Amino acid sequence: MAFPDRRTVDVILTVLFFAVVCTAAYCARRIILVFVLAVFFAYLIDPLVKFHERHSLLFRNLRDPAVMEVYVVVLIVLASLGYVFAPGIVRNTAKLVDEVPVLIDGLSTGDIATQLGGEYGWSEQQEFRLRSFLARHKEDVNSLVRSVDHWLSSLAQLLGWSLLIPILAIFFLRDGDHTADILIQLFFPEKQRPLIRAVASELNSMLSRYMRAQVLLCGLSFLFYSGALLLLRFPHAIALAGLGGILEFIPAVGWMSTFAAILGVGMVNHSHWVWMAVMLGLWRLAQDYFTSPRIMGRQLEIHPLAAIFGVLAGAEIGGIVGIYLAIPLMASLGVIWRVRAGTQEASPSYPPPIVEAIQPVPATGAHLR
Repeated sequence: MAFPDRRTVDVILTVLFFAVVCTAAYCARRIILVFVLAVFFAYLIDPLVKFHERHSLLFRNLRDPAVMEVYVVVLIVLASLGYVFAPGIVRNTAKLVDEVPVLIDGLSTGDIATQLGGEYGWSEQQEFRLRSFLARHKEDVNSLVRSVDHWLSSLAQLLGWSLLIPILAIFFLRDGDHTADILIQLFFPEKQRPLIRAVASELNSMLSRYMRAQVLLCGLSFLFYSGALLLLRFPHAIALAGLGGILEFIPAVGWMSTFAAILGVGMVNHSHWVWMAVMLGLWRLAQDYFTSPRIMGRQLEIHPLAAIFGVLAGAEIGGIVGIYLAIPLMASLGVIWRVRAGTQEASPSYPPPIVEAIQPVPATGAHLR
């Protein structure tokens, strides 16, 4: 027998192929993430497109005009909201930019203790405790300032990439089913296509439920932010609450940006930002460890404990991207396992119920019709 034999060569070549694919995927991880987020965005606005497609006065039952009309409506709504709220937001942002250096200097020198003491009526002993604490942890404070600066730079870059998301979503909304069918025919032999289409159908349903859960979580965040901001009499309460609800879609960076915006506005306007910080921290704990696992678990058939574990493991493995993709990946693996197990239990040749369920091909993360 010659060495290496044919089987060994095939195994080595297969391993090398997967290594090259994984390396390429890692190098292009940001681009892949943008496409994944575009798919999620397409699922988010797909109900609006379907509604408009069925009830349009001029282009009923026409997909492409419905997509364009929904985008135009969304742009008009965003422009109207910007016209109403933009002047106040710009004014507070300018004040915040002017006062941030003063705040950072106060944290470094401990003078912020005097400012807070005068604002909230602290005793000299309380001011001394905070000043001593800041002095002991001066290096930690400086490290925190550098981390915030790096985070703001990353946020600006992320916002630049995010401009591509709604543009790419147009193609998924228009041609998602056709693209998925081409990919299935390209990468899978004919005898495996029924199973792949069954998996695609289940994944399509799962992703729709996932986006409904995300919208529900964003709505709960909007209600909490509105109540808390109005209770503590923050300026631009509804605008800030709307921003927080929208940013809830972005894991970690989203709620951090919301916290920074709300607390920044509170500091600039001398509102009760300390109490607001406490309320925001409690809400984050409730959202991450109680509300979100239960809502996601109910929609995606994942136990709340498994959802918490998935998010924590995703954060450890992939950071922000891991947090965002942990739940959909867990749900996708569950879908694949259930469909495959059900098919194997029924018959090695795919039974009629499954074949009938997969005849129009819903695309994995792309079929939105």
